[in-house]
Order: sequence, then C-alpha cells, then structure tokens
Amino acid sequence: MNWFFLTVGYSGLSPKAPGTVGTLVSLPLGMLILLYFDETTLFLAATLISVIAIQVINNYEKQTGIHDNQKIVIDELAGMWFALSVAPAVGVATNEVFTLSNGFLIQSVLSFVLFRFFDITKPSIIGRIDKEAPGGVGVMGDDIIAGFAAGISSAALWQGYLKLQTLF
Repeated sequence: MNWFFLTVGYSGLSPKAPGTVGTLVSLPLGMLILLYFDETTLFLAATLISVIAIQVINNYEKQTGIHDNQKIVIDELAGMWFALSVAPAVGVATNEVFTLSNGFLIQSVLSFVLFRFFDITKPSIIGRIDKEAPGGVGVMGDDIIAGFAAGISSAALWQGYLKLQTLF
C-alpha cells in the first residue's frame, strides 16, 4: 500500500520522466475535486496527503537508505494540488469546463506548466529546501512551495490577461 501511495498509483514507475507523469496523473484528479467540491477541499486534501507523505517517506528512507527516490511522486501530487487550489479561483459547473473565458482550463494547464518549471529549476527557496531539509520534509517541501509559486503565478498571469482585455 505504501508504494502505491508514494508512486501515486504506480505512475512514478514510468521509465521516462516519472515526475512529469506523476504530475500529469495528479492534474485531472485535482481538477475533478475542484469541479465536484471546491478549492478549499482540494487544499485540505493536499495538506492531509502532505502530512501523511512526510511520515511515509521518512519510514521509506529509514528502510532503504535512499533519499528522494525519483519514483516517489506523491510530492508532485501535493504540489500540483496546491497550485490548483490557489490558481483557479473560479467556480465552474461541469458543463462549463471547456469554456475558455472562465479561466478554469487555462489556469489548470498554466499551473501544470509553471509547477513543472519551478519543480525542475528549483529557484530560490525551493532549491534550498530540496538540498537542506532532511527526509520527508525535504522531499515534500520543495514541491509544496513550487506548487504555491505556480498557483500564484498562474492567478497573476490570468488576472493580468483579464486587465489587458479591459484596456482594449
């Protein structure tokens, strides 16, 4: 069960780009939670999963001696869900998902792209957490901060786009 959890349904076992595959699996799951519940539920789910994952990762590292195994992608799920819970601040009905003007789909995809950017490049504090924080906190922490950075950036870009539309 722990391996299923840590690899997000075994998506982290992908031979190529397990982090990106784990994030791609997490994106539609997060979008479904946003559609059928709300951003608060997604935020709380990401928080709960993060707390549990830190402990499970700590246990995994004690057993194996391996820090931040690339197959562990629960951190990508948490980061992606934090990004989604911050960015699409628009409640949409299921029949409005593909209406681009409400921003849900655009911000979701933009959050994915920005999250992968921050997670891969690890600028500023994201990189420091990744390198300096021990155990599960280090594995989860950089992705959590990358998720917030992606969500805030996505929301800012969308709001900037909306402001530009009102000027023209």
